[in-house]
Amino acid sequence: MNEANLQQKLNELVKEIGGSADLYYCKLAMLATQAHETRKQLEETVNNLQEALDYLRICIKYQLFDLEATRRENNYLRKLLEEKNG
Repeated sequence: MNEANLQQKLNELVKEIGGSADLYYCKLAMLATQAHETRKQLEETVNNLQEALDYLRICIKYQLFDLEATRRENNYLRKLLEEKNG
């Protein structure tokens, strides 16, 4: 093999490796974009779940408050009935 032939083969190899590197770079960039989009969707989902949990907590607190008020009112009305009948 002479020097010119060797140089040509090296140039071809460099072009081939460079092309592969560009292909890998494109794939890596695409994967990074997908990962970023997935993370944004995950954060949005977590935020929506957090809001739903907060709303559920408020609903449960209100239900407990209403239950206690109903119990107090029930006890008061029973006492009134007992006083009226007794």
